[in-house]
Parts: sequence; structure tokens; C-alpha cells
Amino acid sequence: MSDDTLAWMNELTAEMEERRKRVEAGGGAERARKQHEAGKLTARERIEALLDEGSFVELGVFVEHRGGDLMDGVEAPGEGVVTGYGTVDGRTVFVFSQDFTVLGGSLGKMHGGKIAAVMDLAVRTGAPVIGLNDSAGARIQEGVDSLSGYGEVFYRNAVYSGVVPQISAILGPCAGGAVYSPALTDFVLMARGTSYMFITGPEVIRSVTKEDVTFEELGGADVHNRTSGVAHLEAEDDEAVLAMIRQLLAYLPQSAKEAPPRRPSRDPDDRETPELLNIVHPDQRRPYPMTEVVKAVVDDGTFLEIQPEFAKNIVVGFAHLGGQSVGIVANNPRHLAGTLNIDASDKAARFIRTCDAFNIPLVTFVDVTGFLPGVAQEHAGIIRHGAKMLYAYAEATVPKITLIVRKSYGGAYLAMNSRDMGSDVVLAWPTSAVAVMGAEGAANIIYRREIQSSSHPEATRAQRIEEYRRRFDNPYVAAGLGYIDDVIDPKDTRRHLIRHLRMLEGKEKTLPFKKHGNMPL
Repeated sequence: MSDDTLAWMNELTAEMEERRKRVEAGGGAERARKQHEAGKLTARERIEALLDEGSFVELGVFVEHRGGDLMDGVEAPGEGVVTGYGTVDGRTVFVFSQDFTVLGGSLGKMHGGKIAAVMDLAVRTGAPVIGLNDSAGARIQEGVDSLSGYGEVFYRNAVYSGVVPQISAILGPCAGGAVYSPALTDFVLMARGTSYMFITGPEVIRSVTKEDVTFEELGGADVHNRTSGVAHLEAEDDEAVLAMIRQLLAYLPQSAKEAPPRRPSRDPDDRETPELLNIVHPDQRRPYPMTEVVKAVVDDGTFLEIQPEFAKNIVVGFAHLGGQSVGIVANNPRHLAGTLNIDASDKAARFIRTCDAFNIPLVTFVDVTGFLPGVAQEHAGIIRHGAKMLYAYAEATVPKITLIVRKSYGGAYLAMNSRDMGSDVVLAWPTSAVAVMGAEGAANIIYRREIQSSSHPEATRAQRIEEYRRRFDNPYVAAGLGYIDDVIDPKDTRRHLIRHLRMLEGKEKTLPFKKHGNMPL
């Protein structure tokens, strides 16, 4: 290479490196300082914290905005979003991280195009997409172009749903139409105190409805994890949210074409669980923490509960059994006696469908008296919402195991994945009972006339309740009719679940041809 050529190449390389440094600097040191003062990491710091060290490869480095009357002369390094790929525990993931230091992370046409490009690559290569959201919203200066940018992202969120896992972290503002991208993804995580989501902000609400509300009260992490159910997990700060994403990915496959990763464990498959009898009292009226039952059975007692603060009467989350990733759905008698209501039905149905989309077997722990009664529930559509659970279980083709821990009554017996709803294996403890309703309610109906005509109605009623309880408040009637495969000793629960999961690994099931079903929404 001649000296002139070498000098020319050095000049071009220097220009390239200078441009790269400007992009990597984002909005500059002062704006980065303000980001830190607000308790937040910068876009690139978040990527470094999320991915394996040194694994990030950036894409679309030199993309710029389109310009236009209101954008001429405006600097927007990297178009306000950092995109690329890297690894988490050695597995490839694609990521975009909005840069609040550049025009408030606002989304314009090219910003949206960068996100769309990594989503396309993720689907072509079969890898999860992780979005780190921190944006003031649509870039108003670009007008309808910014809306088009959002459209590109929303369309892919929907079309790629169930193809590869999509995870959204809200690490700052996410307002207006921008909220619909995270809402279309599989999991939404939020940082307490620094993140919020809402369609219309406090000022608009104040002017329209006269309600006075803060950003945190309107759409903070606590609101969406406890009240609205929009978010699935929350953590104290950016670092904790990013660590939680890494934890979540350990249960998910790369794509719908793959099985979830197995996790080695020294927890013996045949470990006995005698402590379960200390947790679950045979008295059906005694509450207990269902999460403790789950932790006693799964590998190493590790259970990642999803939406733990929302609709607490049902528990959903991920664990491993014999090294295999499983989705857990369980009634929680400590809240609303474990009944199913509108929020619980929505929460469970969504989780069931997520597991089915990504080949994660379902294990259901049942202790349910029925659907929550009440005028408010009926008027708000418990029929429509409860039907979502029935639909979700019926269409799921992954291995499905149901364990009846205690009671399983009425329509909720079916909604919690009975044999008729497609469960592959149904197990029960000796403490369980399957019936249309509990002994007291059933006796009042069946023996109503006898009780009313008796000279000692209360004694007759008590006698008939006890008689009904002896005859039907056990699992053997249902087992005798083939609705339960086996009644097992609680201490052998883990061994039985793992054995049946291994048997079901080769399960194949296809549904009748359809364009798509019409789930009640």
C-alpha cells in the first residue's frame, strides 16, 4: 500500500471513529449527568448491564433523521435509540435502548425504523427481542412521519407475537401512543419511582375531568403492577429490572420453534415433600400460601412469580421441574378464598397462552370453590372473562398436568384445567374433593324439603351435610369415573410431577384447521 493510500485510509478511519464517538456520546456529558441524577442509567449503560460482558454488537450506528423544516440543523446522534444484539448467558438476544439524552428519546421515522430492523432480524434468526423504553413519545417536529414510525413497531409487535419472546422494560416515561408497543409484548417490567405509563398525562386529566393526580399515582410501577395489571414485574431501579430480565430469559426458548432451555440441578427428582402436609390443612376453610406449596415441589425451591401483586387470588409463574422449564398456575386460598374473578381469569388466561406459545408445559395446582359471586362481577362481565381461561386451556397443546390439592368445585373445576378441558394427567391428594359445590351448599339444595319439614332442622341439616361430605368430599368418586388418574401421597408430589412431565415430552397434538380462533375479549 502506497503512502498516499495509507494516508487516505487513515483519514477515512479517523473520520469514521470521530463519527462513532459522537454517536456513542449521545446527548453529551451534561445530559448523561442529569440522567444519573434522576436515578437512571444511560441507554448504553443499560445495554452493558443487561448483556454478557463485551458481547454487544451495534447496528444502525450512523442512522440519522430525515430532516425537514423543523428538524434542519437538529443533532440527534444515533437517532435517539441504540440497537443491536448480544448474548445473555451465552444465548443471542436483540435489544433496542431508547436514549433520553437525545431529544428526550423521542421517536421519529428513522428511530422507529431502527427498532423495526432489529425486530426483523430477531425473527429471521429466531431470538428474543428486548426493548428498553425511555422516551418522551412521538417526535412532534416530524408530524405524521413519527406516527408512521410507531406503526412500524406496533405492526411487528403484533405479527411477531408468539414467534419470538418480546420483553419490554419501562425505565423512564412511556406516554401516549408509545404505551401500546410494550402492551403488545409478552412481559412488561417497570422500575419503581422512575418509570411511568399512561395514555393521557396529569395535566390533560386535570383539564378534562378536574382530577388532580401525580405521574406516579397515575401510571407508576406500583399502579400497573397492583391495580391495572399492565405490568408483570417491578424492581427498585434500572439495574434490578435488567437483572430480572436475565432471570426471566432462563425460562424462555429462543423462539416458538425451540424448547425452553433445561437447567441443571442437584435437587433429586425423587425428593420427598412431607412438609406439604404442614402447609396445607385438610380443613377446607383454612387458608394457606400456595406459593409455599409450589416452592416445596419445584427444583431448588426457585419460583419466579409473574404479576405477584395483581389478582393475588391466583398465582402464575415459572419454575423448573427435573430441569425442565414449566409454567405454574395455582389458586391462592389466602386471597378471596382462591376464587376466580375477572382479574384472576385475565391474568391466568394470558399466562397460559404465553406458555403455550413458547412450548412451556403447564402444571396447575387446584384449590378453588368457584367463581367469585356478586353483582359487580356479573355486571363487569365475569362470564366473558372466565371464558378466557376455558379457551386458553382448551387451545393449549403443550403438556398439561393438573394436581387437585384440596377442593375443586363447580365451573371453576373446569376452568382450572380438568380432564375434559384437555389436561393430559390429573392427580389428586387424599385431601381433595371434586363436586358441583361444597357439602353445605349441596345439602341445603338436595335435602331442602327434608330439612324444612324436620322437627329439628339444624340437626337434620348437620347430619345431611356430614353424610354428603363423607360420600362426595373426597377424590375417589371422580377417580372412579376416570376424571382423576391417581390419588397420590403429598410427600411424593415432586416425583410424580417430574415422571409425568418426562412422559409427556414427546407429546404431539394438532388443532383443527383454522385461520385463528375467536377468543372472548
